[in-house]
Amino acid sequence: MTPPPWGLYIHWPFCVSKCPYCDFNSHVRESVDQARWRAALVTEIKAAGARAGRSALQSIFFGGGTPSLMPPDTVAAAIAAARAAFQIDGDIEITLEANPSSVEASRFAALKDAGVNRLSMGIQSFDDEALKFLGRAHDAHEARQAIQEASAVFDRVSFDLIYALPGQSPAAWTAQLHEALDFGTSHLSLYQLTIEPNTGFQGQVARGVFTPMDDDSAADLYDLTQLRLEGAGLPAYETSNHAAAGQQCAHNLIYWRGQPYAAVGPGAHGRWLSGSGWQATRCYNKPERWLSAVEETGSGVEDTTTIAPGERAEEMLMMGLRLAEGVDLEWISDATGRDVNASIDPQALAALVSDGWLKASRVRLALTAKARPVANTVIAKLLA
Repeated sequence: MTPPPWGLYIHWPFCVSKCPYCDFNSHVRESVDQARWRAALVTEIKAAGARAGRSALQSIFFGGGTPSLMPPDTVAAAIAAARAAFQIDGDIEITLEANPSSVEASRFAALKDAGVNRLSMGIQSFDDEALKFLGRAHDAHEARQAIQEASAVFDRVSFDLIYALPGQSPAAWTAQLHEALDFGTSHLSLYQLTIEPNTGFQGQVARGVFTPMDDDSAADLYDLTQLRLEGAGLPAYETSNHAAAGQQCAHNLIYWRGQPYAAVGPGAHGRWLSGSGWQATRCYNKPERWLSAVEETGSGVEDTTTIAPGERAEEMLMMGLRLAEGVDLEWISDATGRDVNASIDPQALAALVSDGWLKASRVRLALTAKARPVANTVIAKLLA
């Protein structure tokens, strides 16, 4: 098997404020020692490259948190460290997540000069009331202006919107989609609001502050989204991600296709293939603990475990079925050393294909369009 190229995920854990829907490892701090953090990121990227055996690198992704709060020279230092620690042939996709505040938008040109060539923006809504509900620090005017400014700087811009907000009508969501498409960006991430554990919204729902949208109404908005985006030439290539031809996020495809990736920064999780099988790395979660570990030991990795072949095969199957292209069954079997069919209930597979939930061939398995809104249910039946 030819070793696949890697991805590199770099986590910047700091935000201006914590959004009530967010369950990511993000933290608010009054001040950050930028010099220490820059040095620690460079150190751990070097360590990640050593673990990877200086493998070929396909993409770099700065996530968070809010990585657009990073000084551009820190971004440049991290990219330079990656180029030294991995093999990089020609141009690769380098994505950075950003918020649309005016302070962060003022850094777009400097971030491009640092090496970023793709920007992913957390817009979430073009409606001021919705932005207040979502706890965002920007308003709709800043959102629109930031997209325009980003598009003038970067060739590739994506942004996120959240739908299925309490009381949101199909007409209101259609208006949001219409405005989003008018910007002409080649990639959109459209997420249905979910109430995650240990978030501000979970507490608000428990206290009766608001009631989440019911499943049937949310499903109607999902169907509306698919029709509108397909008609605009941005079909879903993954459950929540839409792109024009050739504009898919290369880094996220690494996750969904089950390729190896290194992950650095607080709370980051990596997956990579060694001589003894697939390894899972997990970095220290708390920013201060991660920072001290890197400074004291040269690595912020708290734990490395070997993933059993059957477990990794199921993990790759579940991730890959999120893609419209489905999963390459031969790749999973080759990459894990386990026949992926051993993880699939043959009777369930036959029934799901017969009932129109799955498309199956000897080498590929994919959800049908009607199955994507209920992907978790279909996958649970397949692996039962």
